[in-house]
Amino acid sequence: MKKFKEIVAAGLAAILAVTACACSGNASSAGTSAASTTKKYKVGVIQYAAHPSLDNCYKGLKEGLKASGLEEGKNLTVDFQNAQSDNGNSDLMAQNMVSKKYDMIITIATPAAMSAFSAAKNTNIPVVFTAVSDPVAAQLVSSLKHPGGICTGSSDVLPLEAQLKMIRSFIPKAKKIGILYTTSEANSVSHLKEIKKLAPKYGFQIENIGITNSSEVASGAASLMAKKVDCVNNFTDNNVVSNLSTLLQAADKAKVPVFGSEIEQVKNGCLAADSIDYVSLGNETGKMAAKILKGEAKAADTPVYTVSEGKMVYNKSVMEKSGLKLPAECSNAEQVG
Repeated sequence: MKKFKEIVAAGLAAILAVTACACSGNASSAGTSAASTTKKYKVGVIQYAAHPSLDNCYKGLKEGLKASGLEEGKNLTVDFQNAQSDNGNSDLMAQNMVSKKYDMIITIATPAAMSAFSAAKNTNIPVVFTAVSDPVAAQLVSSLKHPGGICTGSSDVLPLEAQLKMIRSFIPKAKKIGILYTTSEANSVSHLKEIKKLAPKYGFQIENIGITNSSEVASGAASLMAKKVDCVNNFTDNNVVSNLSTLLQAADKAKVPVFGSEIEQVKNGCLAADSIDYVSLGNETGKMAAKILKGEAKAADTPVYTVSEGKMVYNKSVMEKSGLKLPAECSNAEQVG
């Protein structure tokens, strides 16, 4: 009987030991899972210039990150910096973020993306960009479908053909379209090349004036008006958009309408635009960045997101001041001013 009790006791002890190990293993597994879901990330954001379309990108970016479970103040720290349209500032900001070994650098506009890529290219820090019109020409990615490096993001290539159709419908007799652009901005150079290719199809001639910095916007605008253009088409050129009022004043004095490229430009005095939604663009970028941060995707294998179409918007007060009417072809355009 005594021997039997000893056997039972030994068996119970073994069972308890196994149970304890199992519980310990489950607790460890749960702890690991909890740790993975509560990981905190530090991200640097460089916005190249202070103007509404880029501000809208940043707004959408934060919304996209939050929708993906990354929220500032909880599991995400964001170091936001604005380069104020200065390439030197942008370069220095990117270099500092790399030295601090941030988990990711997110950039808004082409010059900021180029700064970050240059600073991070020999590291494993991913760079995610938004508002970059031609990332291939800027040498940020190998191709839109297969970026192939540390960089990917979203592109705001403008719907230029739709824009030309819209301009023709507003001003049927127009011949010359004026364009003011920054010669060092890859996005503007790319758009200028494309619009020059498309313009003859719609009976237009492009007159362009190049500038090197924001201080030349006034003189550049005056030179453009001297070319007797019938209208001006504005890109998303950072120096020009940051000083849009200067261009508008020169055009208003010459009684020349200015067409914008996105809704904020139209709200601020341009006649109309086939507009990109920059909040939506930023939102998609935020979701993309979250996947890469979480390890669910790699920048090298994540295709660049490209906007497929724009939305036509117009400023009624500017239109009436210009002595123009809303064309039948633009009857679905949204009034934003």
